[in-house]
Amino acid sequence: MMASTYDRASEVKKFDDSKIGVKGLIDAGATTIPRIFHHPSLNLPSKTHHPHQLSIPTIDLSLPHPTLVHLIRDASRTWGFFNVTNHGIPQSVLDRSLSAVRSFNELPAETKSKYYSRDTASDVIFNTNYDLHESEAATWRDTLQVKVGPVPLDPGRLPEVCRDGLLTWGAHVAGLGERLMGLLSEGLGVGAERLKGLTCHEGRNLAGHYYPYCPEPDLTMGLVGHTDGGVLTVLLQDHVGGLQVKAPTTDGGDGGEEEVWVDVRPVPGSLIINLGDLMKIISNDEYKCAEHRVLANPYGEPRISIAVFFTPGRKGESDLYGPLPELISPDKPALYREFTMPEFIKAFYSKGLESDIVVRHFGIRGGGSRNDL
Repeated sequence: MMASTYDRASEVKKFDDSKIGVKGLIDAGATTIPRIFHHPSLNLPSKTHHPHQLSIPTIDLSLPHPTLVHLIRDASRTWGFFNVTNHGIPQSVLDRSLSAVRSFNELPAETKSKYYSRDTASDVIFNTNYDLHESEAATWRDTLQVKVGPVPLDPGRLPEVCRDGLLTWGAHVAGLGERLMGLLSEGLGVGAERLKGLTCHEGRNLAGHYYPYCPEPDLTMGLVGHTDGGVLTVLLQDHVGGLQVKAPTTDGGDGGEEEVWVDVRPVPGSLIINLGDLMKIISNDEYKCAEHRVLANPYGEPRISIAVFFTPGRKGESDLYGPLPELISPDKPALYREFTMPEFIKAFYSKGLESDIVVRHFGIRGGGSRNDL
């Protein structure tokens, strides 16, 4: 048998150097996907998957305040993932935001390539998979990432075709995120200003994802299962669908835990809120952070989503984060050690998109130490 001549690192570099993204492959007439996008069969969704009747909670933000605190606390303790309606962001803004992501990704490849980069210090980055060179297999999506807080972005850094839509979206979501921080704080019983006092609403990174048609969707993923690293994420998805979330664990009947992935069907006008690793740690496991993924797009039109990831604005070496002291008691000791944001960010980028790595890294139960990195 002849030895395989496949050199993954070389193929990844060749694709990355082209700066065309997966949209560029489709534009070039690809009818198959390159091998670097092939996932092991064990990591792909089961072909015998049957839809489940489960669905994530939907919360109407126009409800009375005490009711909202109760509903958001319950959704955060069980799923860590929920829809919100009547959130105050006009439909016209939602439509323009999705249109902005589409317009950028449908620019000529030579125009988009000017923004193609792997420099995480840059405030505007276009690429395919931030972990392309570290992951076991690439996923079928392109992303435009924009840092919109705490330092305001220079509008001139964005291409004109998407500038207004993205900046307007970022401004509206900032207000919604701040409101949600207050409700989540109250749900923990620590006062409405507690998370804001930690600047959890100030750091904001916007990501516009573009999932073009995939000619071999059974071989790859749009986004592998993962948890978000930050405090919370506000996500807008279009009508195409493909997002799935792992349901709270259930008993498989033999004492084991059954893994159930639930379709997060698009609800017109709604936004998806999901909590991240930092919220799980800060809440000392009172709140969950759910694993989620996106299937490869088998349809003739692209799937578009746009998210804002909230992280603390204070990132100095003297700014420590960990479980809130108010949530620690002899009955429930701290489950995580304190850390700085530079340490957290380093751990996050070292994990790729694997789930729970960061949480376990800082867990006291796992014997974490400040010298682990």
